[in-house]
Amino acid sequence: MQTGDNAPTPQRIGVPREVFPGEKRVATVPDVVAKLVKLGFAVVVEQGAGDLADLSDAAFLEAGATIAPNAAALWSGSDIVFKVRAPTPDEVALMHEGQTLIGFLWPAQNPDLMQQLAAKKVTALSIDALPRTLSRAQKMDALTSMAGVSGYRAVVEAANAFGRFFNGQITAAGKVPPAKVFIAGAGVAGLAAIGAAASLGAIVRANDTRAEVADQVVSLGGEFVKVDYEEEGSGGGGYAKVMSEGFQAAQREMYAQQAKECDIIITTALIPGKPAPRLITAEMVKSMKPGSVIVDMAAEQGGNCELTEPGKAVVQHGVTIVGYTDLASRMARQSSTLYGTNLFRLTEELCKTKDGVINVNMADDAIRGLTVIKDGEITWPAPPLPAAAAKPAAKPVAATEKKSAHGHGSSGPLPAKTLAIVFGLGALAFWAIGAYAPAAFLGHFTVFVLACFIGYMVVWNVTPALHTPLMSVTNAISSIIVIGALVQILPPEAGTNGRPDALIQWMAFAGIVLTAINMFGGFAVTRRMLDMFRK
Repeated sequence: MQTGDNAPTPQRIGVPREVFPGEKRVATVPDVVAKLVKLGFAVVVEQGAGDLADLSDAAFLEAGATIAPNAAALWSGSDIVFKVRAPTPDEVALMHEGQTLIGFLWPAQNPDLMQQLAAKKVTALSIDALPRTLSRAQKMDALTSMAGVSGYRAVVEAANAFGRFFNGQITAAGKVPPAKVFIAGAGVAGLAAIGAAASLGAIVRANDTRAEVADQVVSLGGEFVKVDYEEEGSGGGGYAKVMSEGFQAAQREMYAQQAKECDIIITTALIPGKPAPRLITAEMVKSMKPGSVIVDMAAEQGGNCELTEPGKAVVQHGVTIVGYTDLASRMARQSSTLYGTNLFRLTEELCKTKDGVINVNMADDAIRGLTVIKDGEITWPAPPLPAAAAKPAAKPVAATEKKSAHGHGSSGPLPAKTLAIVFGLGALAFWAIGAYAPAAFLGHFTVFVLACFIGYMVVWNVTPALHTPLMSVTNAISSIIVIGALVQILPPEAGTNGRPDALIQWMAFAGIVLTAINMFGGFAVTRRMLDMFRK
């Protein structure tokens, strides 16, 4: 459709029905279709593409899409194709020159597919090749989205196969102990599993080769189990690396101990482009209690458990081993929504002009990393990203203190010279007030001045990040002055008729109201601050 004399023709985005056995997801959802139409694209969806994800053709039509009667019509009439799984040879045969394909292509594992696509002279963007270290690429990170869903679903499958409560309970029939769950690998999927299992009340333990994830495990309610072997486990791109034989031996010993103690093991260890590492041996399975469960999330790449059968749930030595390869697909609607949103964010990057035409800009680090084939030429793997600029060296502490002493600091206590001037002026003011004020007033005024000074020194010598909770607590405590207001309202002596003036009573009443607000508000703010650090 031509929108003007010089306006480009909007491109058509095609969304075929997934043909991979057992795949229920679809590459977009009606809510995302409406957003793509606003970007200027025409969207066509194959008939029945969303049926298995509970997304009807009528919903896609209402969102602005058109429905293609079959796969041949969709592929032939689309400029861009959104897919979940890599295309089959039959689907590749339906492609035409100049077409753009976006989906999970896994170029390292599918070299033959790369050659077939290149022969068709198409452009292919593999969503799994996104440089995950780029902060702006997070919104397009479909691997993270799908891993989060899979981690959650792994706990659901474990609970279904376990046949017992996750949380401990005390009932009239007796005490039920909480389930013990061990999660091998604390990446995105592992953290999602930790959060889900902990929320169900289980005792959760986790391990990862990357020591820096220990705090994340604890924050989600788990216990980090450390391997008794010192070695750095962080690899490139946010993944773990292959560890030394010494570390792996110590790790196996730790896993063997956890297998004896825990009821459920969920394994997530996987390094892209490599077979899944074997973490759970047959001997470990034999040592587990009858009725225990293993959920092997790496089953599609061979499995972390020696006895895993990909795609099946089997019972070995009294232990149920779940090797499903479609965990994300088992929550098809949720997965499709997240994946469709990731592709929409990618489309925004490809179509910044919002005219319905994409531009695969190879100068963009994120787009270059995704692009595995450009106009029939294989461009994978992408060149390494430029190293991040070195952080400026920290200033020496002594130099900083010296600068602050000369009055150039931006925070903290006042410089010494300024403080001396303030104290001098304060002393003169105090002397002037004392020369003419009543003796009783002078005593109270002295306490007031000293309290202000101590409060100032206490607050400004505390880390600025703690000022808000500190002030909220001190406000609550200082509201003890409400007692003084009560004294002014009540008679000075029991059994006498002497009462303060009406003006003083009203001022005291106002003081009680304001200090009550201060008191309860201080405690409320403190509680909210503390809740930020609770599970």
